[in-house]
Amino acid sequence: MTAKPLIRIVDDDEALTASSAMLLEAMGWDVAVWHSGGAFLDEADLMRPGCLVLDVRMPGLTGLDVQAELERRGSNLPILFLSAHGSIQMAVHVMRHGAVDFLEKPVEPMTLVQRVAQCVTASLSAKADEVRRRFDRLTPREREVIDGVLKNAPNKIIARTLGIELSTVKMHRANAFAKLGVHSPGELLKMAYEAGIVSSAASAAESSDAQAF
Repeated sequence: MTAKPLIRIVDDDEALTASSAMLLEAMGWDVAVWHSGGAFLDEADLMRPGCLVLDVRMPGLTGLDVQAELERRGSNLPILFLSAHGSIQMAVHVMRHGAVDFLEKPVEPMTLVQRVAQCVTASLSAKADEVRRRFDRLTPREREVIDGVLKNAPNKIIARTLGIELSTVKMHRANAFAKLGVHSPGELLKMAYEAGIVSSAASAAESSDAQAF
């Protein structure tokens, strides 16, 4: 299944981050908090779906600095900016560089929840698109082999079905796993769910058929 979204909060106001984290956790999300931009950039997992709730003014790296570094790294993590000292010029700047929204503190709790939910939805959609692009990069033969793996078919059955050597199946399987960034059939199945390529019901039925065969 798709990884549970993680809401990342980066703000030097400890009281605010504590209350925001409690609110968002109560809505069912996982939440992680950092009190400096540098610590966030050093420690955060940017691949997990979710979003970043980012303060503008902080000691050390500002929110704008963090956004610029994420842009440099090619991160597509949705950013929701919060600031008690915002301006129209600043809001325009961060939005031009990909921020989803710019809210002035203090933010109404339900407004924060609504905006975070929008960011999470965008993140999950982007994640699924990226996974589908990885599958699209497979060669036709690699895709045929991977389809067999998704049906839980042993390599020798895939070879017999496709009319190719067992060693060739192993080669295409290894190449496909490398392109997709997975190391096991379980990881492959999880990725296929995320891309909407297979459903759990269809996969279970195909798996039973393959084992019976």
